[in-house]
Amino acid sequence: MEKENLYYATGKRKNAIARTWLKPGTGEIIINNRPIENYFPTEILRANLVEPFKLTNTMDTYNVKVNVHGGGISGQAGAVRHGITKALILADPDLRMPLKKAGFIKRDPRVKERKKYGQKGARARFQFSKR
Repeated sequence: MEKENLYYATGKRKNAIARTWLKPGTGEIIINNRPIENYFPTEILRANLVEPFKLTNTMDTYNVKVNVHGGGISGQAGAVRHGITKALILADPDLRMPLKKAGFIKRDPRVKERKKYGQKGARARFQFSKR
């Protein structure tokens, strides 16, 4: 692989981690050695994933290869989007402002709250009985 035209970034969301490689090409997206249509079955997740490309008008400019693991399907899509955004900024620093305005650069900090001891869940309590 050519080192000078290869851009690597790590994207994260919830418990998912996406290692993303971007190189100039035709707009092909491969996730875990499978085409995007096979890996993400719903159109909403695929649309969410390619938003950075649509915003910056670089849809058919780069080929994307992603290794993603952890979390569920929604978290993985968010992690891939975050990785693509960070790699795009490395490829062209001028794209930082529109991506920042759209809110794609910042990692989504929302994660599952931990269960507390003596309770049923994170917020749920066991039913109180007075007698």
